[in-house]
Amino acid sequence: MDDGFETRPLIETQDLAERLAQDEAIRILDATYFVPPSIRNACAEYQQKHLPGALFFDIDRIAEPATDLPHMLPDAARFESLVGEMGISNRCHVVVYDTHGIMSAPRVWWMFRVFGHARVSVLNGGLPKWEREGRPLESGIPDVRPEIFQAQFNPALVKDLRELQANLSEPALQLLDLRSAGRFWGREPEPRQGLRGGHVPGSLNLAWNELLNPEDKTLLPVDALKAKFEQAGLRIDQPVACSCGSGITACMGAFGLYLLGNRKVAVYDGAWAEWGARADVPVEIGQPLNA
Repeated sequence: MDDGFETRPLIETQDLAERLAQDEAIRILDATYFVPPSIRNACAEYQQKHLPGALFFDIDRIAEPATDLPHMLPDAARFESLVGEMGISNRCHVVVYDTHGIMSAPRVWWMFRVFGHARVSVLNGGLPKWEREGRPLESGIPDVRPEIFQAQFNPALVKDLRELQANLSEPALQLLDLRSAGRFWGREPEPRQGLRGGHVPGSLNLAWNELLNPEDKTLLPVDALKAKFEQAGLRIDQPVACSCGSGITACMGAFGLYLLGNRKVAVYDGAWAEWGARADVPVEIGQPLNA
């Protein structure tokens, strides 16, 4: 019986463990990403240990090469080619995890949805939870047979600088910034050189890690997620564009809102790496009025 497992956005380790042996269409991806200036090598750590059969999804490689901005979305042809090389076809159920618990995995969940693939899920708690439970791990790189993946780009899930500029004068969506409060208000330096501090005028702020249980790095229950977004001032049923430093943790916001039923959520892909580097766009900075 079809229980909707393939299209659940969030799946538990126990559910995945039970399905692995019986579902040949599952493709597991390690989407770990370390934010600069970290010198940790996500691919090398993946090769040391990963979930059975998992492949490494290189967020910096499966990206647009013709830009100075970090890991921007590739075009459909590049995504098709690189994903197909990983043995992923349109019939596959893609399960994404990372070594943070949940941090960068939602970026890959979002990318697959941008390119029209609904059979994609995030593993709750990621590698840390899987490992704590004593489940099997592998090392090395599995052999895969290339498949054909056909992408259908969905522009509604992506916002660009031009659209955010237009939103300043004629607001049509809420902008949620998932960076820390210190970076949002310009009290902390940006990890990337050459960026101004502050935020896009009118933005709301909710640090991405506020969406996780601090003890085990699993996602908060739905009611607690809803409360976090509402406390940030967000109208959950209205259109939202999520942003962050470079488009990674913005997808945490998009993922959480998707779980709450909002299908009008996009990601500003250029994020602060783009906005904060430009002198021709306005920035708000300083303490909030109620601080």
